Amino acid sequence: MKVMRLVAAAILLPVLFSFAAAQSGSGGVSVSQAWSRATPGGARNGAAYFQVTAKGAGGDKLVAARSDAADRVELHTHLHEGGVMRMRQVEAIELPAGKTVTLEPGGFHLMLLNLKRPLKAGEDLELTLVFEKAGEVAVKATVEPIGAKGPAGGHMGQGHGSGHMQKH
Repeated sequence: MKVMRLVAAAILLPVLFSFAAAQSGSGGVSVSQAWSRATPGGARNGAAYFQVTAKGAGGDKLVAARSDAADRVELHTHLHEGGVMRMRQVEAIELPAGKTVTLEPGGFHLMLLNLKRPLKAGEDLELTLVFEKAGEVAVKATVEPIGAKGPAGGHMGQGHGSGHMQKH
């Protein structure tokens, strides 16, 4: 019985330590104001937006994302090329230490490719964000009406919307 307790402690302590380090240490992140726009029936793609802050001294990187709502999720940005706005996939989004990075329309965002069903206003969109240091973070994004400019119909940075975060 005592041996089983020692084995369990040996297994659980590193897991608990790494979880605590990801929450508050050098790899911790904070995600807020997660939202998406509803999509019309037949739309193949959607997008998701949020604010993220790397809490640790060394910053972090958003390196991937996924969602059961789409076949694939890519990190994207918009670039001006020859007077035309073009969307491009990026490998990672840098998160400087202590700074908030906003993923928003016309800038960095998540592209939800090949949606499995339309995104409907009022529903939650579940996302898993993958950070280089913080690991995986589950986020619920509120699906806003078609044409919304930010969470709860407002603008990013005005403090509207919720977006819920949970560490995996």
